Parts: sequence; structure tokens; C-alpha cells
Amino acid sequence: MIAFTVKPLFSIVVLTLTLVVATFLISPPSPFSQFSLSPTSPSRKFDIWSVRRLVEWRPCKWWLDGDLTALPAKNNGYIRVDCYGGLNQMRRDFCDGVGIARLLNATLVLPKFEVAAYWNESSGFADVFDVDYFIQQMDGYVKVVKDLPPEIASREPFRVDTSKRKGQFDYIESILPSLLEHHYISITPAMSQRRDRYPLYAKAALCQACYNALRLTKVLEEKGAELLQAIPKPFLSLHLRFEPDMVAYSQCQYPSLSPASLESVDAVRGDRKPWTGEMATIWRNRGKCPLTPSETAFILQALSIPTDTNIYLAAGDGLMEIEGLTSIYTNVFTKSSLLSGEDFTSMHGNTKAALDYYVSINSDSYIATYFGNMDKMVAAMRAFNRMSKTVFLSRRAFAEFTSQGLKGKELMEALWKVHGDDFGMGRGYALPDCFCEFKL
Repeated sequence: MIAFTVKPLFSIVVLTLTLVVATFLISPPSPFSQFSLSPTSPSRKFDIWSVRRLVEWRPCKWWLDGDLTALPAKNNGYIRVDCYGGLNQMRRDFCDGVGIARLLNATLVLPKFEVAAYWNESSGFADVFDVDYFIQQMDGYVKVVKDLPPEIASREPFRVDTSKRKGQFDYIESILPSLLEHHYISITPAMSQRRDRYPLYAKAALCQACYNALRLTKVLEEKGAELLQAIPKPFLSLHLRFEPDMVAYSQCQYPSLSPASLESVDAVRGDRKPWTGEMATIWRNRGKCPLTPSETAFILQALSIPTDTNIYLAAGDGLMEIEGLTSIYTNVFTKSSLLSGEDFTSMHGNTKAALDYYVSINSDSYIATYFGNMDKMVAAMRAFNRMSKTVFLSRRAFAEFTSQGLKGKELMEALWKVHGDDFGMGRGYALPDCFCEFKL
């Protein structure tokens, strides 16, 4: 009687276990199902790059494979794009300007780089980018000229300032009349323009210019290749932003900074006073405050980036509190530590920024602490070249978790989940203007 009862029970248990195992095997895995170990566990073998990607961004077919609308036989005049700020801001504005020139059926004049106020130098477009290559690659997208016709070359362009235009700003309605009247105008593209309203042929010109036609000069590419060769492999390029002017501009409070760092911030703060009280917390939780080097190091550890990783620091001069990173990640390299020749020391900010860009688009992996112009350009170029190891550290998540009182292992687990989810879904790693989602 007992034998008769146990045998069916045993069969039921075996059947149940079989179904459980089968269900586990055929169920689609979560991007994070294989990472059950704590990110602080020394036996953990997985880093953020091991998360299974579900979505990638690739150049849209309408740009690379679509049929181009033929350029009209007669154009409406000439447009010069006036670019301000750092190299990548100027690059962004110029790319926008190419799209505008095509939209308005204008011939594009080589841009004017207004760098004196920003870098205290005089380098121009031709000092950074290969002009002949750009003109060749833009053939069929937009007409580009090095020199203006004699009747126009002797005068300055009519200035049309669109940089602060907002809302439903329309270039055809607002700029085309000036172009038709003066035949030669200069513009600085609007910061909040609606590229999604462009016809595809204008968007294609913008995309082609930004990601397929802008190549560094031969001299800069050779110097970038020399720098790339000098960095120990494999390596991670880290774009870290924590300079005095960046901190002052953010209007964030950092009471734990050293007296020297606080003095440097106060020296450039001007009228931008930091938020206080509840507003300071709201501002920080919105992700407006740059990550310090020590906060960056903590998040890198949460993502299981080994502390002996070779890191190239893609950053300008004047970084504060850098010991917060280098005390934990000891294999950190910079331009100045790897290049010391006179041709490097005589470089200015614009050309040095070009070296950071070159190394970052060719690095094994790229991590940015700030979603700025360089980060957007580098991420898009890496997507263009099918290099998917790109992560933007979430300032908002870090601020929200720490304001909730999370710390140590619990904070690391939360940061791992947020960044792993973003990396798996490809969030933020290319701008939608030229790239389309590709489900893996």
C-alpha cells in the first residue's frame, strides 16, 4: 500500500521538476538574468559590457542608401555658418548649417570658427578638418565652395542671428527672404531648431556632413594615431567634466571640495550663485550637477569596471579633485603624459580637443560623465562605426539614489540596474536625427 502511494508521488515530483527546468530553458532571457552576483563581489566576472544588447542604433537607410533629390540647377545664394564655442559645439552648429543650406537651396561657404573668445587662439576650419575631403564627400548633397565669386568676395555677408530663436522657428519663412535679397548671408543655427521638420534631402545633407564628410587634417590624424598607439591596450576613454567653470555654471553646491578647488570655482562664478535649500536638492535630482572624480570612480566600480583598467582621460586642462579618480583607478593616461614634443606643446585648445575626439571614437570603450556636445558626437560616430561599448553615466540616478539614503552595496546595485538597463536598450547612444533603432 505504501509502495503504491509513493510511486505516483515520485512521478509527480519528477514531472514538476522537468517542467520547471524546461520553462527556464525556453524562456527568453532578461538582459540581466545572468548577473546575479553582487557588483561588489570579488568573484564577479561580469562588467557592464557583458549585458546583452537588445537595441542598437545604426545610420538610417534613407540617408546612406536612399536616392538623393538632385540639386537644383540654380541656387538662391551663399551661406556661411559662423560657429562659436568649443570644437564640438562648432562642429554641431556647422552640421546644422549644412542642413540649412540644403533646405534653402544655397551654396555653402566654408565656415568661420569664432574661437578667439573661447580658446584665445585663431585656428580655423581648415586647421582642423580636411577641406578637400569634405567637399568631395558632400558632392550631390550640397554645393560647397572654397572661394566666393569676385562680386561677393569683397564684402562681408549680411548677418542673420538665429541662435536664440525658439519654438516653431522656420528657416524658409524667416531666413530665405534675406538670402534672396542679399545673396550672401551668415548664420548661427538656432539652438532649438526642429530638425524633424526638415525634408529628407536636407536631413541627409546634415547627416552626411557630420558623420561621413568631416575628417581631421592629415597632420592631426597622424598625431591622433601617435597618441592612440601610445595608450596601453585595451583601454577605456573617459570624458570627465569637472573644471571650475563647469562647476560654477552648473550652480551646484560641493561643500566637500578642497579649499583650493572652492577658491577656483568662486573665481569664475560671477553672478551664477549656487542653489540653496530645497532648490539645491531639486536641481541635483534633475541631474544638473556634474559628477566629481570620486563619484565617477564609485559608479565605475558599480559597473564592475576593474580598477586596473587602462583609462585615457579625454579632458581639458584644469580638472579639479582628480585624485578622487586616480587613487582608485591607477592606470590613467592623458595627452600631456603621452605626448611631449614641441608640435604637441604648441597646440591650442581646439586641436587638442580634436585629439580627444579621435582617441575616443577609436577606443575599446567610451564612458562619459556629461551628455555634452562631444559626448553626442563621439557616441554617434561610434554607432556609425558599429562600436557599441558606450555608456553615459546617469547623474540623475546617482543624485536620486543618494538623496534616498542609498549607500555602499545597495547604491552600487541600484546604479548597476539603471546603467545595465540603459546599455541593454541602447538609450541615448545616438541622436535620432541620423540614426534609427535596430532590434537585435
